Amino acid sequence: MTKEDVKGAAEEEQAQSKKALKKQQKEAEKQAKKAEKQAKMATEQQATDEDDFAKDRYGVSAMVQSQERLGRTLIRVQDLTPEKANQLVWVRARMHTIRAKGKQCFLVLRQQQFNVQALVAVGDRASKQMVKFAANITKESIVDVEAVVQTVEQKIETCTQHDVELHVERIFVISQADARLPLQLEDAVRPDVGVEEEGRATVNQDTRLDNRVIDLRTTTSQAIFRLQSGVCQLFRDTLLQKGFVEIQTPKIISAASEGGANVFTVSYFKTSAYLAQSPQLYKQMCICADFDKVFCIGPGKGRHPLQHHAPPTCGFWELSHFAGRHLLGRLPSCTIRELCIAQVTVHRSSWPDSLESVQEDGGLERPSAVFRAEDSNTHRHLTEFVGLDIEMAFNYHYHEVLDSITDTMVEIFKGLMDRFQTEIQTVCKQYHSEPFKFLEPTLRLEYQEGVAMLRAAGVEMGDEEDLSTPNEKLLGRLVKEKYDTDFYVLDKYPLEVRPFYTMPDPHNPKYSNSYDMFMRGEEILSGAQRVHDAQLLTERASHHGIDLEKIKAYIDSFRYGAPPHAGGGIGLERVTMLYLGLHNIRQTSMFPRDPKRLTP
Repeated sequence: MTKEDVKGAAEEEQAQSKKALKKQQKEAEKQAKKAEKQAKMATEQQATDEDDFAKDRYGVSAMVQSQERLGRTLIRVQDLTPEKANQLVWVRARMHTIRAKGKQCFLVLRQQQFNVQALVAVGDRASKQMVKFAANITKESIVDVEAVVQTVEQKIETCTQHDVELHVERIFVISQADARLPLQLEDAVRPDVGVEEEGRATVNQDTRLDNRVIDLRTTTSQAIFRLQSGVCQLFRDTLLQKGFVEIQTPKIISAASEGGANVFTVSYFKTSAYLAQSPQLYKQMCICADFDKVFCIGPGKGRHPLQHHAPPTCGFWELSHFAGRHLLGRLPSCTIRELCIAQVTVHRSSWPDSLESVQEDGGLERPSAVFRAEDSNTHRHLTEFVGLDIEMAFNYHYHEVLDSITDTMVEIFKGLMDRFQTEIQTVCKQYHSEPFKFLEPTLRLEYQEGVAMLRAAGVEMGDEEDLSTPNEKLLGRLVKEKYDTDFYVLDKYPLEVRPFYTMPDPHNPKYSNSYDMFMRGEEILSGAQRVHDAQLLTERASHHGIDLEKIKAYIDSFRYGAPPHAGGGIGLERVTMLYLGLHNIRQTSMFPRDPKRLTP
């Protein structure tokens, strides 16, 4: 190395040392300034605390670990009315919105679907530090507030409690929310006007479902699921009053009801089991066991017509999920779709009425039951839903059962109108729809009358042709125009488009003792009188080319005396959706499951 190289290296090292020293000096100065600032803030805070006469009236409470049980009574937001004027109350609610203005801060406190305005203002009971504290509480935090209820001269239109406001004297944070929320609740409840308004954010469905815990806090979601709870309660109460017995049916079965391809498999000790699709087998067994009238809430069963262009007959697992555990294991392991591709013919008349239809686009659907392992992505289908099922023995005519079901539906509709007006109006503010209309007694049309109405509207279809989904919707509109009802029954379906165990019409062998019920032009229930005679059931099965050995256990269950009976199944989420006039079943499923969603 030359002298010049050595000299250059030394100069470079000296420059780096000076640079490092300068950097250290800057860092030291920075730390000194930071320490000085912290000391100054601490001094100011101490002086502030000494001057803050309200320092014990606000703050962040210690985590509630059940340290003690206070005798404090918390008032519900919905109970804050003018009758409580001038009363000092405690309220626990979420911080919905905050607006600070000078020496006062306006809060909106939300509790489920109700909210109230609150005011924190500098005065005898609140210091400026207390106002500042309230203004900096994060949205969605849970707070306890002690306040005086005051009536207002001008209604607060943005709050449900528009006749009063709270004048806050104490405020404590019970649970603090993160400052950054995945969605803003005011955006999530913005009215659905069909087009996005410039400058106003909206929340799409995936964002809602990805952050369902937040979305369920909206006033609209709260209203939807409280009304849905009402549907279950009214269904149960009405049937219990009618002498029905509530039953619980197995959800785990020993063999796949559709050959194993379209069901969900679960590990069951040293073997495999499957999630049940329909309670129908067990409902019918209970009728044969002399329970007479049964219902269950859980396994749902609905039927959508297999479209009329389906090829004629062959049965490959026709009654598999009714035939019992011993039969199920002997069914071929292939999907409906694969069979059709292989040109194995299937006719809808061999299907149990818990089966879904061919979709409008021609894709095959699997049964509408609690668990549906079919890749169906529509506005009204889920892979898991709640079913309301009914089965009932009757004396002489299946219309005894039909009347009982329609009476139950009417009682549900009336109960919702009487008890859930607040919820209905809350949903309507965001998703406007016409009030749901129904008649007493329920309108009942025969299938031939429905076909005649469609033909008069320009639809070309045969007498015994099944209704497509578009024709169902069109018929719903025609019925509404003519009879001014959103709920009706279509009775006496063609025998050839119904399951083989459906009782034929004794007066016209081309038709059957079966029915569907519709709300706003969409089917919510499918049912029928079941064939309860082993000999007739054998004849009907043979007529449809069904292997009698595969359904032997099912037929044998009627050899020991079975009363005439009928029933049907209703989808809870679909009833809620259609009653409220919503357009997607995911809005009425608390944590929806479909082929693309398994979380949260």
